[in-house]
Amino acid sequence: MGEEKICEVHRLGTLDYLSARAIQKKLARSIGAGTRPAALILVEHPHTFTFGRRGKPENLLWSQRELADRRVALHWTDRGGDATYHGPGQLVGYPVLPLGRLKMDGRLPAGDFVGYLRDLESVLIQALATLGLASGLRKGHTGVWVQPDVASRCRHCPPAARKAPSKLASIGVRVTAQGVTQHGFALNVAPDMRYWEGIVACDLPQTPMVALADLLEPVPRMGEVAEAVVTAFGNVFQMRMVEAIAA
Repeated sequence: MGEEKICEVHRLGTLDYLSARAIQKKLARSIGAGTRPAALILVEHPHTFTFGRRGKPENLLWSQRELADRRVALHWTDRGGDATYHGPGQLVGYPVLPLGRLKMDGRLPAGDFVGYLRDLESVLIQALATLGLASGLRKGHTGVWVQPDVASRCRHCPPAARKAPSKLASIGVRVTAQGVTQHGFALNVAPDMRYWEGIVACDLPQTPMVALADLLEPVPRMGEVAEAVVTAFGNVFQMRMVEAIAA
């Protein structure tokens, strides 16, 4: 039998994006050097828009004045993907995992990278299933989605969600030169969904966004959702999840 793989769970509570990013980078350096085990950071952010490497400025719909009035931070990042929103009531997860050696061109083998994305989706789909919600994938799009037939039975869902697949969780990642993952996923639990109006999320115009608060009654507590995600993460990545003492 191989050596048991450990993953430390870092529960940061509510923390601003840049402070959480600094913790993530610090952990990635140590994990890349082999001096500490893999990590899963769980956090909620204050209202924040982030744009990835494929971000388009025109996908920011609110002016600088509106951002200031609504107290929304704006950050351009080195993750994949385009625009997304983070805010209170949303569970954000940053897995910091050593995926393995990079190729000579400094890239992770495509199969490993895509496989990692599929694993993250599987984590969320499994966690949501334990909470009583059926979710799945959408061909050609990363993330976790809810089909219109599910939303059609939901009296709180926006009308658009009853006509097309709606997005429940977004994923955007990066792999460092040491082969360590950064960034991760954002799952809408019970955020103020009006903030999604400030961006074209994921460069997908007209795509409805939904939250667990739209789909489940009673709405699961954030701690309950986090526990479901931690359990599913350990199952999918075959790791023993332990609580971290300090970052």
